[in-house]
Amino acid sequence: MLTYRKAATLSLLFPPTGIPAMVHSVRAGRLAREGEIESARHEGERARDWSWYSVGFGLSVYIVAFLAWLLLTNNHAVAQVFFGWSTMTDAAAWKSLLKGFWINVQVFLIAEALVLVWALAVAVMRLLPGPACKPVRVLVTVYVDVFRGIPALLVILIVGLGLPQAHVPLLGSFSDMDYAILALTLTYGAYVSEVYRAGIESVHWSQTAAARSLGLSYTQTMRHVVVPQAVRRVIPPLLNDFIGLQKDTSLIGALGVLDVVSRARFVNNSKGTLTAYSMGAILFLLVTIPFTRWLDWLIRRQQAKTLAGR
Repeated sequence: MLTYRKAATLSLLFPPTGIPAMVHSVRAGRLAREGEIESARHEGERARDWSWYSVGFGLSVYIVAFLAWLLLTNNHAVAQVFFGWSTMTDAAAWKSLLKGFWINVQVFLIAEALVLVWALAVAVMRLLPGPACKPVRVLVTVYVDVFRGIPALLVILIVGLGLPQAHVPLLGSFSDMDYAILALTLTYGAYVSEVYRAGIESVHWSQTAAARSLGLSYTQTMRHVVVPQAVRRVIPPLLNDFIGLQKDTSLIGALGVLDVVSRARFVNNSKGTLTAYSMGAILFLLVTIPFTRWLDWLIRRQQAKTLAGR
C-alpha cells in the first residue's frame, strides 16, 4: 500500500482528483491491515486510477495556467506581439494572407502529385534485380542519400537560384514557383521513395514467386501484384510525409514567391508586430490538424483490418 499512498500524496498537487486518490489509498491500507486483501487491492487500484487522473488533469490545468500567465504578463506584451487584436481583425491582412496561402496550397498539391510518381519510380529502380542493373541502383541510392541529407531550404535555394543563373537548358525559363515545386519534389521524392521501398519489401516473397510461376514477367509482377499491395500498406506513412511537405511550402518565400510567409512579413512590417506570423500559422493548422486526424483514423482502420485478418 506504500506505492498507492505515495501516488495519492503526489496527486494532491491537483486536489479535485487528488483527494479521492488519498481517500481510496487510506481505505486500501485499512483493509490490508484487517486482512481483507481482495478489497484492499480493489481500493488500491481505484487510488491508482485517481492518481493518474490527477497527473493528466493536473498537468493540463497547470500548462493552461502557465500559458495564460505568459500571455498576460508584462502588461500583455506577449499577447500584443503575437495576437494583436487590431491585426487579427484586419480584413485586408487576412485577404492578403489567404491569397499567399493559396499559393502554398497550389505548390503542395502539384508537388505531391509529382512526388507520388517520381518516388515510386525511384523505389522500383532501386530494387531492380541482377548485376546489369547495379549502376542504376547505385545512382538511385546516391540520389536518395544526397537529397535526404541536404536541408529542404538549401535545396530550394540551390535549385531556385542556381539553375537560372547557370542557364540550364529546359530549366532556365522556369518561374520561381516552378523551381520551388521542383526542389520540393526532389527532396520529398527521396524520402517517399524509401517509404515505397519499405512497402515493396514488406510484400512476402511468395507473392512474387507465385506470379512468376504463372508466367508473369518481372515488370508485370511488380505492376499487378507487388506494387498495389505495397501502396495500400504505406498510405499512412505517405500521408505523414505529405503533412511535412505541406508545411515545408513555407520555405518557398526564400525565392521571392509571395506565399503566406512573405505576405505575413509585409503585414508585420506595416503593423509593427508579429501577429501576421501567428495568423499564417493558424491557416496551416486549419489544414494540417484535420489531415492529421484523418491520418490517425486511417492508421486505426488499418490496424483493425490487420488484427481481424489474424
